[in-house]
This record gives sequence, structure tokens and C-alpha cells, in this order.
Amino acid sequence: MRTKALGAVAVALAGLLTLAACGSNSSSGSSSSTGGSGGGGGNGTVGVILPETATSARWEGFDRPMLQKAFKAQGFDADIQNAQGDVQKFSTLADGMIAKGVKVLVIASINSEVGTAVANKAKKAGIPTIDYDRLNLGGSSDYYVSFDNVGVGQLQGQGLATALKDKPGAQVIEIEGAPTDNNATLFHDGQEKVLKPLYDSGALKLVHSQPIDEWDNQKGGQVFEQLLTGNGGKVDGVVAANDGLAGAIITVLKKNGLNGKVPVTGQDATADGLKAILRGDQYMTVFKPIQDEADAAAKLASALVKGDKASADALATAVSKDTKGNRDVKSVLLTPHLVTKAEVKQVVDQGYIKASDLCSGDVSAACGQLGIS
Repeated sequence: MRTKALGAVAVALAGLLTLAACGSNSSSGSSSSTGGSGGGGGNGTVGVILPETATSARWEGFDRPMLQKAFKAQGFDADIQNAQGDVQKFSTLADGMIAKGVKVLVIASINSEVGTAVANKAKKAGIPTIDYDRLNLGGSSDYYVSFDNVGVGQLQGQGLATALKDKPGAQVIEIEGAPTDNNATLFHDGQEKVLKPLYDSGALKLVHSQPIDEWDNQKGGQVFEQLLTGNGGKVDGVVAANDGLAGAIITVLKKNGLNGKVPVTGQDATADGLKAILRGDQYMTVFKPIQDEADAAAKLASALVKGDKASADALATAVSKDTKGNRDVKSVLLTPHLVTKAEVKQVVDQGYIKASDLCSGDVSAACGQLGIS
């Protein structure tokens, strides 16, 4: 789709975009959410299990075709499947891939429990495992490929702090990702690096911070509405851990005549999130290089298929702490980027969303002003 989020966009925009919220999103080359995907030559088969589509359109719209492209470039076949949010299906897919004898297993798990169980099964079968996008706490995967997720949260915090810089004592509500998703924890940690000093000094006032089980957008909107009502209908800024939650929050703000007046953060640069930014209803999102993530996973897998652990280690130059397993996991951590209205054109220019898909209806004028066509 726990996300939950950062630098100049111009640094590495080639291949940048994450799609992690519900809503209509587009990407060329997306395929069926249940079928497998062939890769390139027959030098070895890699199994890839994606988590779901209900709360996050990125997995089928972007990760699947980009992983397919990345593995093809490495000359390997990739069997890419989606568990559709079903823990049992995730396990069953893994069992099938292990039984088939995949050389490497790449898992973007639904939660750490199922991810850990799958990694342990693969390890017993002698199959290296790569945690993709989400680190499985307490797990045994050999490598981890993701983004600097603390950095994602820092960008979200920086975005909100910038938006509220001229409003001392502004009241803030935080709607965070799933507590079972380590990414959501890291996003919040990053936000705290920026926002906690402001809360402590009184520059901003934290009304409440609430994680949302399963990144459920509808639940996130309901919780936000309850918090808003409980605070007398007052809020000056909202930390939303991703664009899906941001969209649900904006719906509530509209009901109360507050949309466009209250800055809302996001993450994933989804089509809906970008449209909300163009409308002025959302202040910022976080743009993440999924193609870079897919390429890194494919290169790691390629080295492991060949039994070249030295090359894999040379790629994974960062380290992530598995706090539950008390171990360091060799990692590839990529750089996320902050996107406000001024940067939306650069997202389109890189081809991750078509101007025709973005610039329809009530955002057409904004697109024209920004030169998006």
C-alpha cells in the first residue's frame, strides 16, 4: 500500500514513483493481480510475493511491471504473485514456490508474522530470501530492499512544519499507518525527529496521534472525524501517513468546510494524491523510486541465484536493525523525495503518470498553470 514518508526531486527522478493508496492509478504494463509473470531467460527462477491491492494500488500498478522489467534485464524468470491481503494465501503461494524450487524468494509481506514464517520455511529449504519494501521483524531474510523510511517520515514532518511555520501553536492530528507494519513505525519515528521538538516548544500542539490497523482508509477517516469532533472541530494541520489516508481525511475536512485550509501530508505520489495537491486540498506527498527498488531487488536476486554472495553484499551497503530479532540486516535503502504542487510536473515528466490521466476535470486549470500537458 504499514507507507506509513526528503530531498530535492531533481536529484534522482528517473524511475521515481510510488503508488500506495486506493483509487484509480495508471501504469503501463500492469498485469493480472493473481497470475504469474514471466521474466527473461531461463537461468533461474525467482519467486516474488506481493501483499495486496485493497489499500495500495502500487503493487499491481507499479511494482509488478517494474519487477518484471528488472528481472528480465537480469536474464531471469520471475514468478510474481499477489496474496490479496490474505495471510493464508501468502503462505500457500510461498509453499508452492518453495516446492517448485525457486532459487530466491522476494517477499513484500502482509505483516511480520507471515513474512517471518515464510522466510524461515525458505531458509530450511536452502532458499535465500529478500524482504522487499517491508522488513520482517524477528525474521531471517538475508537482505532487505526499501527506502530510507525514517527519511520518509522526516519529509512528512518537514512538509507540515513548513506549511504551519506562520501559525504558532497550530493544532495537529496525526493519522499513522498500521502498528504491525515496521515501515509505519519508521515513518512515525522520522516525523518525530522534526515535529516533537516543535510540540515540546509549543510551536505546534499535538492533539492526538493514532495508528490505523491494516492501513484501512475508511477507518482512518472515521478516526480522524472522531478526533476532530472531540477537539471542537478545530485542526490546523494533519499528518497522514500515506495518500490513501490523506484522501479519507480530506473527505472529512470537506464535510466541515476545512479542505484547502488545513495542510495534509501524504506519501506515495498516487494519482489521487497528486490531484489533491493540484486542488490545494493536500499539501505534499512523498515520491519514491519504485523502479530503483525493483532494480535493486533484481540485482540482489541475480547475485544470489549465481551463488555470488560477495556481489550481493557489495550492493547492500546499508544496515537495518531488526529490533525484535536483535540482528542487523544487510540492506539497500533508497532516497525518497518531497513533492509539493511545484514538483508535480516533474513527476509527470518522468512518465510515471500520464498528463491525460492526471489533468482531467477540476484540476485541468492547475495543470495548465504548471505547464503539465
